[in-house]
Amino acid sequence: FQVFVFDVGKEAWKSYDWSKITTVAAFGKYDPELMCYAHSKGSRVVLKGDVPLQEIVDPAKRAAWISQQVDLAKKQYMDGINLDIEQEVNETSPEYYALTELVKETTDAFHREIAGSQVTFDVAWSPACIDKRCYNYTGIADACDFLFVMSYDEQSQIWTDCVAKANAPYLQTLVGYEEYIAMGIDPKKLVMGVPWYGYDYVCQNLSTEHVCSLPKVPFRGAPCSDAAGSQVPYAAIMKQVNSSLSGLLWDEVQKAPFYEYK
Repeated sequence: FQVFVFDVGKEAWKSYDWSKITTVAAFGKYDPELMCYAHSKGSRVVLKGDVPLQEIVDPAKRAAWISQQVDLAKKQYMDGINLDIEQEVNETSPEYYALTELVKETTDAFHREIAGSQVTFDVAWSPACIDKRCYNYTGIADACDFLFVMSYDEQSQIWTDCVAKANAPYLQTLVGYEEYIAMGIDPKKLVMGVPWYGYDYVCQNLSTEHVCSLPKVPFRGAPCSDAAGSQVPYAAIMKQVNSSLSGLLWDEVQKAPFYEYK
C-alpha cells in the first residue's frame, strides 16, 4: 500500500508517523534535512511538477521540460515526481493529447534515469470533467505509477443550491472512486487523498435546520463554489469547535461533522 504525504514546508515532517509513509511529495522549499531523514526511514521524496500545458504541446519543448525535471531530481537526490497539473483541458484540444504524452514520457525518463523512481499524477475527486479538467484518465493511469485522487475541495463547483457543504462528503467521495474503477482503472492504481482541513463559510442566511446560504462565487462555469469560503487547518477547527455556538453537529446525508460560530 502507498501512504503518500504532501509536505508544504516548515517542520511538520518531524511529527509524521514514518513507519507508515512510503512517499513524500515536497511542495515546500527544498529541504535537504527532510530528504535525508525520509531516506533514512526508507521513504521516497519526490518533486512537484507543474507546467503550463500550452508550453508542452510541442514535443521538443515537452522533452526539454522533462529533462530539466530529471536533472533537478538527480541534483537534489529525489526519487521521482508528482505531476500536479490542475488546468482546464478540453477533450478535443491539442493539450488533451499532449498531457497524456507528458505523463508517459516523464514516467519513461524517470524510470530510465533514476532506479526505483516513482511518477504520480494528481486527479480530481471524480473523472467527470471536474473544474473543466477533461483528461484522458485511463491513458494517464496506464502511463504512470499511480493516480493520487484529490478527494477534497469537492464543492469547487456547486451546481445545486448555493449552500455550505462538506469538503469531502462520504457518498460523493465514494461515487468518484466508483467512476474511476468503472472506466477500467485498476483500484491498485488509485491512492485516496484525505483533507486535513475544512472550509469556513460566512452564511448569508442560516436556517434553524442548519442550512447555510452562500454568496454566489462562480468557478469554471459553475454558479457557486467553495471559493465563497476559506480553508481552515484541522488543528484550528479542533481548537474552535468546543467554544462554538452549536458545538459539534453531524450531517447524516454527507456523513460529515460541522459547527456554527459567530
